Amino acid sequence: MDFKMNKLLKKMMVALLVFGIGQTVYAEEVPDVQKILWVAEQGYVPAQYILGVMYADGQGVRQDYAEAVKWYRKAAKQGDTRAQSNLGLMYVNGKGVRQDYAEAVRWFRKATEQGDAAAQSNLGVMYVNGKGVRQDYAEAVRWFRKATEQGDAAAQSNLGVMYVNGQGVHQDYAEAAKWFHKAAEQGSAEAQLNLGVMYANGQGMIQDYVEAAKWYRKAAEQGDAQAQYNLGVMYTDGQGVRQDYVEAVKWYRKATKQGDVKAQYNLGVMYANGQGVRQNYVQAVKWIEKAAMQGHVKAQYNVGAMYANGQGVRQNLRVAKAWLGMACNNGNRLGCDGYRRLESGY
Repeated sequence: MDFKMNKLLKKMMVALLVFGIGQTVYAEEVPDVQKILWVAEQGYVPAQYILGVMYADGQGVRQDYAEAVKWYRKAAKQGDTRAQSNLGLMYVNGKGVRQDYAEAVRWFRKATEQGDAAAQSNLGVMYVNGKGVRQDYAEAVRWFRKATEQGDAAAQSNLGVMYVNGQGVHQDYAEAAKWFHKAAEQGSAEAQLNLGVMYANGQGMIQDYVEAAKWYRKAAEQGDAQAQYNLGVMYTDGQGVRQDYVEAVKWYRKATKQGDVKAQYNLGVMYANGQGVRQNYVQAVKWIEKAAMQGHVKAQYNVGAMYANGQGVRQNLRVAKAWLGMACNNGNRLGCDGYRRLESGY
């Protein structure tokens, strides 16, 4: 449910600044379905909301987004802010209803009128992205601030992004770091990742790779693929941690399971170099080619070179030329040189 925003780059480390948009409250315990259904049918709002959560998440019932929408709507019409906010999310994601950003905004706004912090943050995201409303960064900041006044972690993280990008506010890395830190301390994986990037880049604070690695690890342990990739880079380069290729491979592999292209490429390189794993060109080609097929330019060059040299695959100059030509077209000079050599027969 996250909208991903502008990139911060440093060497091999990449972290997307993330705008979090999320469900407000989940049922911590799964009640007896028949009992809660009976109570909900009598018009009891909390029961209607809980049924919506149960159907949305498949808690105690088969997951059914249409049923979730039905019960959220019943509770929302009676003024339940959690249901209003969650119904807005169903419209954002097109789950159980046709995707409709204007309708999502309408329900978020209803919840904000009663002071719901999650809805305030989500409405801010809609203004950032111009979904259901005209894009307006200043208005987004206004809603994020309202939510931060209630301690909402997603809003704190989102406000940090606005300060990094100078959207709706003057660019201020120190202020961004302040908000990321607040959200990170509350366990926001997005904020932990972004705070790690700020430490790695020395933006808004003194550059500190140890702190960067610490925050990447926190986000990585929550399953954030970009943090897993970044932590892998830290172990590869020995920045903020003792260099450890085995540990690097571990984190790259975790990120690849979530489809992270950069991690796929780096894992392939580790196999090619025998770093943290036994050297295996077949595995190297497998991972590098996966990244190449998703537009990773260095991967396109490297997989072309491997086909040209018969490393990990049967030599195939036609395929090699295709990959090298693709890399060249994407601005890779080595790809251009390799393509010309194959064209000239050298």
